[in-house]
Amino acid sequence: MLSALILLPLIGAAIVGFWPNISGKLSQRLALIFATITFVWTVVLAIGFNPGEVNQQFSEFIPWIDALGLSYNLGIDGLSLPLLILNGLLTSIAIYSSNESLQRPGFYYSLILLLSAGVTGAFLAQDLLLFFLFYELELIPLYLLIAIWGGARRGYAATKFLIYTAVSGILILASFLGIVWLSGSSSFSLGTLHTTSLPLATQLLLLGGILVGFGIKIPLVPFHTWLPDAHVEASTPISVLLAGVLLKLGTYGLLRFGMNLLPEAWAYVAPWLATWAVVSVLYGASCAIAQTDMKKMVAYSSIGHMGYVLLAAAAATPLSVLGAVMQMISHGLISALLFLLVGVVYEKAGSRNLEVLRGLLNPERGMPIIGSLIVVGVMASAGIPGMVGFISEFIVFRGSFPVFPIQTLLCMIGTSLTAVYFLILVNRAFFGRLSAQVINLPRVYWSDRLPSIVLAIVIVIFGIQPTWLAHWTEPTITQMVSTQEVRG
Repeated sequence: MLSALILLPLIGAAIVGFWPNISGKLSQRLALIFATITFVWTVVLAIGFNPGEVNQQFSEFIPWIDALGLSYNLGIDGLSLPLLILNGLLTSIAIYSSNESLQRPGFYYSLILLLSAGVTGAFLAQDLLLFFLFYELELIPLYLLIAIWGGARRGYAATKFLIYTAVSGILILASFLGIVWLSGSSSFSLGTLHTTSLPLATQLLLLGGILVGFGIKIPLVPFHTWLPDAHVEASTPISVLLAGVLLKLGTYGLLRFGMNLLPEAWAYVAPWLATWAVVSVLYGASCAIAQTDMKKMVAYSSIGHMGYVLLAAAAATPLSVLGAVMQMISHGLISALLFLLVGVVYEKAGSRNLEVLRGLLNPERGMPIIGSLIVVGVMASAGIPGMVGFISEFIVFRGSFPVFPIQTLLCMIGTSLTAVYFLILVNRAFFGRLSAQVINLPRVYWSDRLPSIVLAIVIVIFGIQPTWLAHWTEPTITQMVSTQEVRG
């Protein structure tokens, strides 16, 4: 059952990629069919998922390379299931939102499907080496998607992304190998690892590689510099996937392989991790305030909001870790919405510069519906009650405050700064008299608005009824944290 989530996009990638002289419209429709079927299958699995069962469900195990201790071991629990659904949803939206007239469409859509398969495999993998293989699988497709279909400086941005992510992979692989060899395990399977017997100094060394490796992917300051460049040069659909899904591989890795496998070392460095989270939150927010490019502002906001996940993981309470998972989903939905809307503005107005754009909320000649949706996204990102951003950040702060009160209060300042920079964006670009540079805007069709409307509805639904999101995750997280406490 789980293998279908990987095989479907791979089959779709092969069909779309090798279809001779395929048109843009046909390739998009075929890719969307495979992505939608995959998304529907994740929903079917979610319906059959038992939230009260904390162990891996729908497990698949096939011995692969016994000499290396590598097995094809897949499973779903409350940590991975919401991320799988998010990946399926945003992949479908990214394909739907792509331009039908782009060059080499078959190659483009096959890369997106290949990217989706790699991310899905990483979330399903219950073997360290298998996770690493899927983690590396998404590297080349994303590099090519930026390098071929990106902006003017796409070569620089794609190469920078490739170098940073390659270093990330090397550090993660070294830590994984160290965990298996030093613990005396005969395989890379998560269920067979016994890391608590390792000396604290060894655990700290291994955890250091995991923290830096996944810290690059999240990204956390000072390993963040690849992200704004990648977002600015990437096309809108690729920015949606990058912010909405791919960054979550980093936070997922910290929870699954850092906090869960090395609890003693994690508890030792937790105060430093909370401080690191504060630096990322405040630095990301400060940089966002200074931007005049709408897309770069949203990109820097991601750095700040992913810092909340690190704070919650450092606190390692059941409530804070639940908030971390909800923040991952919340950020994925909100950032995808904002990048989609900024992409529509750029396509229709020809600019993302806040010094050029004015009055886009003009009901007659502007983009009033797009502007209204951006206001919804801004409110959600700033933590306005009734939106999923509020409840996820509230749970993060409520769960982290008893453990790290000062760091939590400082991170709460980041929420205030989020309101500042997004109010700057809305005030400059959407209010006032329509600027002369964008006086004759092309029509915005409902097909342009549909993906954003879907995301806005989901953001509001989960904001009003967050238990629909939390009930999948809470038992798994409670068990994970209680196991941490016993080990510690």
